Amino acid sequence: MHDFKYVDKELYCEEVPVKKITEEVGSPVYIYSSRTLRNHFNVFDCAFAEIPHIVCFAVKANSNIAILNLFAKEGSGADIVSGGELFRALKAGVDPQKIVYAGIGKTEEEIAYALKSDVLMFNVESPLELQKINEVAGKLGVKARIALRVNPDIDPKTHPYISTGLKKSKFGISIKSALEEYQLASTLPNIEVVGIHKHIGSQITEVGPFVAAMEKILNLVSKLKESGIDIKYIDAGGGLGITYSEEKPPLPREFGAAIIPMIKGLGCTLIFEPGRVIVGNAGILVTKVLYLKTGEAKNFVIVDAGMNDLIRPSLYDAFHKIIPVEEKVSEEITADVVGPICESGDFLAKDRKIAKPEPGDQLAVMSAGAYGFTMSSNYNSRPRVAEVMVDGDKYYVIRKRESYEDLVRGETMLGDQI
Repeated sequence: MHDFKYVDKELYCEEVPVKKITEEVGSPVYIYSSRTLRNHFNVFDCAFAEIPHIVCFAVKANSNIAILNLFAKEGSGADIVSGGELFRALKAGVDPQKIVYAGIGKTEEEIAYALKSDVLMFNVESPLELQKINEVAGKLGVKARIALRVNPDIDPKTHPYISTGLKKSKFGISIKSALEEYQLASTLPNIEVVGIHKHIGSQITEVGPFVAAMEKILNLVSKLKESGIDIKYIDAGGGLGITYSEEKPPLPREFGAAIIPMIKGLGCTLIFEPGRVIVGNAGILVTKVLYLKTGEAKNFVIVDAGMNDLIRPSLYDAFHKIIPVEEKVSEEITADVVGPICESGDFLAKDRKIAKPEPGDQLAVMSAGAYGFTMSSNYNSRPRVAEVMVDGDKYYVIRKRESYEDLVRGETMLGDQI
């Protein structure tokens, strides 16, 4: 569910007309509903209320500090994959003891930053990374709390680019060698083994893969305890999908009903890393129609938002529903909705049946709250768009639109350094 709705044929976010925002902030623009964000977080959190757990929002899904701060006030932690995401989480007021640090390429500087910040634990992706964390912790005179990211070789039945738990994946340590790696970790002087981590993919629309992966992880937990390694945290990762088109993903309570009986009574705290399921349907990208073009084989609706603003359709062939900001009586056409980027892959929708718009009309690209702005770029020297948060009958600009001057900030020409 979300809080975008039509009132007298005009699209609203909560109690604010979307057109009012675009008139004052411009286009394109990302718009988020604070009510939806809070509701989604609390529905997920409450689904696991009967067991000890920490919800660590996946910062990569949407890293705006206003959103991170909103979740922190609801009790959320953060799942991070870089020093920059750690900086954002801390800036937003996230408790370091609710921050878990994943990612396969942590640098020495990032590891030191996380240790000094006293994050809850590192999710370690490889044996050499484990050695590097031990080395950096030794230099700082501290112990690093770690979990190993174990690859359970489970097919999440999602897009191959966002499938992360198969044995051919670059992520994690093979479950076949995990016991040996844990035993090695337990001997390192600057390492404290506290957890186990798995993450099998994103936009998963069935409970089955989560259950199958958890069964493998719990079997390993049992073996670890037999060998004297006590696991305090089981990090189940994220990946629960949302409805973009016709998908019917399980609700958080259904997810909880499947996982809780497996964990209950183990004496472990369960960690989750939800991202898309909380923010995906809480945000939209609003774009203005510039031109209509009729080609020999296709119709094109040319808009002012491009693949640099929302890359998911180009990268994953992802579907996003597109609706008018103002409903009008109009003939239906089949068209590609495309942006101004000089790439054939620049599209928001292909062969889409939509009500024929006119230049100047605005379209809302739905379900754009996750992996929207965070994956945007300045390609073609396009300033990145503004982000807006709606709260009831008010809205706030939580990121200003970039200017042309922002595009060259930090750049210098030869001779300017002298």
